[in-house]
Parts: sequence; C-alpha cells; structure tokens
Amino acid sequence: MVSRVIEVDEFDLVVFGASGDLAHRKLLPALYHRYDDGQVPDGSRIFCSARRSYSDAEYRAWAREAIEEHVKNHETHKLDAFLEKIHYIAIDLASGEGLADLKSALEERPHGIRAFYLAVGPDLFGPICEHLGSNSLVTPQTRIVLEKPIGKDGTSAKVLNDTVARVFDEHQIFRIDHYLGKETVQNLMALRFANALFEPLWNAAHIDHVQITVAEALGVGGRAGYYDTAGALRDMVQNHILQLLCLVAMEPPESMDADSVRDEKLKVLKALAPITEANAEKLTVRGQYTAGASAGGAVPGYLDELGNSDSATETFVALKAEIANWRWAGVPFYLRTGKRLAQRVSEIVVQFRPIPHSIFSQEAGSISANRLIIRLQPDEGVQMKIMIKDPGPGGMRLRQVPLDMSFAEAFKVRNPDAYERLIMDVIRGNQTLFMRRDEVDAAWAWIDPIQAAWAASRDKPRSYTAGTWGPSASIALVERDHRTWAEDGL
Repeated sequence: MVSRVIEVDEFDLVVFGASGDLAHRKLLPALYHRYDDGQVPDGSRIFCSARRSYSDAEYRAWAREAIEEHVKNHETHKLDAFLEKIHYIAIDLASGEGLADLKSALEERPHGIRAFYLAVGPDLFGPICEHLGSNSLVTPQTRIVLEKPIGKDGTSAKVLNDTVARVFDEHQIFRIDHYLGKETVQNLMALRFANALFEPLWNAAHIDHVQITVAEALGVGGRAGYYDTAGALRDMVQNHILQLLCLVAMEPPESMDADSVRDEKLKVLKALAPITEANAEKLTVRGQYTAGASAGGAVPGYLDELGNSDSATETFVALKAEIANWRWAGVPFYLRTGKRLAQRVSEIVVQFRPIPHSIFSQEAGSISANRLIIRLQPDEGVQMKIMIKDPGPGGMRLRQVPLDMSFAEAFKVRNPDAYERLIMDVIRGNQTLFMRRDEVDAAWAWIDPIQAAWAASRDKPRSYTAGTWGPSASIALVERDHRTWAEDGL
C-alpha cells in the first residue's frame, strides 16, 4: 500500500541553525523523505545556515552523514540528487553578517513561497526576525517556524511574540509542536469526529477519567544546561501534554479549518481549573531521578549528570487537572511526564465508566470497564479493551481482550515522521497543527501559578530511582481517588 502524496508548490526553505542536532536528527532526514516520496518540486531550494564556515561541498558531506545515519534504505542516486538542492551560507545570526548573500539568492525568486525555520535557541528569535525585516526578506508568501520553548513564562513569551509580531503577521507564524504532527495524534481527531461510535460517549456521563503519559527512558544528556533552566513542567507539560489534552477534551470544531480547531483548543485551556499555592501540594507531584538502572545498565542521577548538587529542577511531573465545563465536570485528567522512567512510551488512556448493572452470575467473573488506549510512541496504534465470552462449552465466563490496531501492520507503509508532515504544512500555509499566540498565552497562564507555587514551597523534588515510574507520591496522587495508573501497554 502506498500513502497518497499531496503535491506542494515550489519553495525556498531557509534553515537557521543548520549545523545543530535538530537539523542532523530530524530536519534533513525529514526533507530527504519528502524528496524521496516525490513531494519536493524540482525547482525547490534548501538554504542551510550557521556561523560555521562550510563550502557547499563540505556541508553536503555533513548532511549526507546525517541522512545515512537516520534514514533506512536510502538510495544513493536519490540522495545525491537531493543534496544538490542544498546550499550553505554562513551567517552570524546575532550581527546579521552574511545575510546579504542570502538576500541575493532569495531575490532570484521574489514572489515564491519562502519559509524560514529557526532551529536555534529562543534568544535568537528576536534578532533573526529583526534582521529579516530590515533586509526586506519578508514577503506576503513568507512563513517563519519557531521551535519551542516559546518563552520560559507568560511574561517572556509575550516579549518574544511581540518581537516576532513586529515583523510577521500571525498567519505567517508557525509555532511548532512536533507531537501534533504524529500520526496517532491526528487519528485522535478521526476517531472522535469521523465515527458515530465515540463522540456520543465522550463526556462525563460515560468517561471516568483520562490519563496522558509521556515517558522517556533517557536522561538529560547533552541538554542538561538547557533542561536545568526549564524542568519537566515547562519543557513538556506547557506544550506537548497540554496540546494532547486539548485534542482529547475539545468540542467538535466547525470544520478542520486552522482557526476553527484552534478556537476549540483555546476554550479547553481557558477552562482548566487553576492550580495555585492553595492546592498545588494536593494536585501536583514533582520528582528528580537518582542513580539507578536503565536499558540494562547503571546510570547516574540527575545531579551527577548536571554536576550541580544543589539543583531543585524537576525531571518528573504528575498533575491532576480538571476542566471546568459541562462536558468534563468531575472528570480528572491525570498527566505525567519524566526522564529516566521505566521505558519510553507516550500514550493517552481514556477510561470509561463501569456498566451500571451486571446481568451475569458471579461465576462469570468480574467485569472490567472499557478502556481506549491511543499509543503515540513507540509502535503507534489504537487499542480498545472490551469484555467477551471466553471460548469453550463450560458456561458463561467473561474476560477482557484488546481490539488492537497497529498502524504499521494495518497500513503496511512507512509511518512519516512528525517533522515531515509539519514542514510540508508550513509550505502549504496550513496552520491547523501549529499553536496560535493566544494558545501559548493561555497555556502559560495555567502553568505559571504552578511554577510559582513550587517556588514558594521549601520542598525539593521527590527522589525516584532511574528506571522506575517516578516517585511513589505520583501513585498516591491517583490512588487517593481510588484509581491506578494504567499499565496495559507499559
């Protein structure tokens, strides 16, 4: 089975920070895959830029290594042809030195689609935008892509967004969250709104609670410096997890139009019940991993990796969130994320309420409530837990079994990486999977009081051993409500 490729117009893509890890692991492989699938038109050009002095040949050799490392089964002749589309221009992004060369190249196609991808730290977002504006590089067909983090709190996010908005209109700004580009995340929309089965039950009358887990087995690694200024709450919850929560909880949009979808997501963010100093101790758990075992080997603790014995930065967060509206009143959303957990997994679990009355005898066995599991990574897929009769002639015996659909097995096609889809959406000008400014503001408005409550507390993050599922207090957070963390796929 071959996935359908939707053509895009010719484009010029400029990647700032093109010698960094994001370009190496994600952007260059994603662009090659799109080229390999025939979605990069012949006249399209890719300009890669960083401070380092490379010739075109030297950078193409670096790009070749990246693609050969991260792309399976590439064809040499196709890779050669793709690399010919890449041109390298050394630019000092702080001073703007070298932008004249970029301007000269881009002006060869003044009316075409032009996208700037800022694969750099957020401290450079403002200077880059100002340089692009002052050098007249922004046209009506220009888009700009901003990687997270969008600020470190609501105030800094406003400053950053104000700076970008002085050069670009909101419809030109693409704030990327790669989780929204995952196949299963978009299938959540299809499950809810393309089937008559789920939406009538998607409310407090039928759903007991929702769990969202984004767990990583790795530690902070080379990101220790950045991570210690952010922590799990700002690095993962403020963007990835809240965006997943929005897609689970939002009302049906009028259409798949970008603003229709984002209007509904915004309503969810604004309806989140506040977590403040008054209730943070009851509704939140933060942890920090200590030395343990992961992937079969001994690993150091966070403080050892960081080289700072005084850091109070959390590497784990568990939250109990509630949405104060009619659809979700009384339904808790349990959110958790962390580094050095038992395994790498991201999933959404929708736990339905038990049946109101059983017609079966005790000999039939207990009846477990239905559960919908949406696996984002690894092995993307959807699983539904239902009750059936156990086969055999010995009377009625009930058991719970999964209806399991693995995307890889069901469709027999390569599952595109999120960045492949999102880059092409930038070229199309489709903002549906990107965050609007008011979404960013609303997310920070909910996160900032939690951060402030932790800062006011003298308690340090709770310790947990690397290779476990976090502090025991995160288990208590759920069990106080007579529930447990789902471990079907864990």
